Amino acid sequence: MRKKDLSVDHILRLTDDTGIFQHSLYATPDLSKGYTTDDNSRALIAISMLYETYKDNRLLGLLYKYMSFLLYAQNDKGMFKNFMDYNRKFIEETGSEDCFGRCLWSLGYILNISLPKGLKNSAIHLLKKALPNVYKLSYVRSKAYTLIGLCYLYNSKISSFNVNDIVNDIKDMINLLSNDLLEQYNKNADEKWKWFEDTITYSNALIPWALIKSYSVIKKKEILDAAIESMNFLERIYFKNDYFKPVGCKGWFKKNKEPAEFDEQPIEACETALMYVEAYHVLKERKYMEKAIKCDKWYLGENSKKISLIDSETGGCYDGITNEGVNLNEGSESIISRIIANMAVNNDYLIF
Repeated sequence: MRKKDLSVDHILRLTDDTGIFQHSLYATPDLSKGYTTDDNSRALIAISMLYETYKDNRLLGLLYKYMSFLLYAQNDKGMFKNFMDYNRKFIEETGSEDCFGRCLWSLGYILNISLPKGLKNSAIHLLKKALPNVYKLSYVRSKAYTLIGLCYLYNSKISSFNVNDIVNDIKDMINLLSNDLLEQYNKNADEKWKWFEDTITYSNALIPWALIKSYSVIKKKEILDAAIESMNFLERIYFKNDYFKPVGCKGWFKKNKEPAEFDEQPIEACETALMYVEAYHVLKERKYMEKAIKCDKWYLGENSKKISLIDSETGGCYDGITNEGVNLNEGSESIISRIIANMAVNNDYLIF
């Protein structure tokens, strides 16, 4: 199954009967590093997008594996364990809040895809158990991931799944998290620094993306204003040239300092593309889709090194851009990011 240069060959190679492996050594799955719930939840999104397009039963089989992984990962308190070794044993009782948020994103998302009812009912089961933890979240990105998942849940045809009793609770949660992010923005932003913290680190586009999505539900102007201001702030950092260049993970970007040049991570191109696609759908301005397309083209060579991150032999995606070139490992986060970005930019019928 291919669409242009998009392939699921490497996803299939990375997935065994438990789930998707976290890392690879070059193109070979690295069993010693085991699995993460983070990657299995994001794989659920990527493959559901592909399944919505191709209706390939191989993809449906993958979705059941990734959902099964999330079922096994959820603990008694409704949180999610994250790191699992190759012996199928989780090495922690509770994963990070970011992991929790990514799970809610994926579970909310698939409720909007044409999938078998049993698969969606599994998602609802996990969500109902997870939702009480929304009120306990502390961190900006975990709140943003969770907010995105809640908006997907709110906008889904939830009456089909007997969760009408929690519709008002979901909207209350969306209000709560949106206001938390707005408060964080107002606390840290100034005339020049339009951001939620004093450092630009990882998954930055996630935050304005979450606010734009929540605005579609609660229609609060202050939320949209903060989203647009912070999105424009990121744009000035990411698009100094005529191509996308995220802040490097080796040093990040501290206020009043210079942004780190490298390493550039595939997840940043993906989530920035999703931010712009969301902005395009909500604000109806073509310039946002043009920026999303540039994020997708980052994978294909429109980047600081002018080199493609796609391995034409395996269908995998290299793990990032370093000062020396590309990181030739092909882990699951990279190919998942590539698929999500490509599908989001090229398929208007997908739900956002």
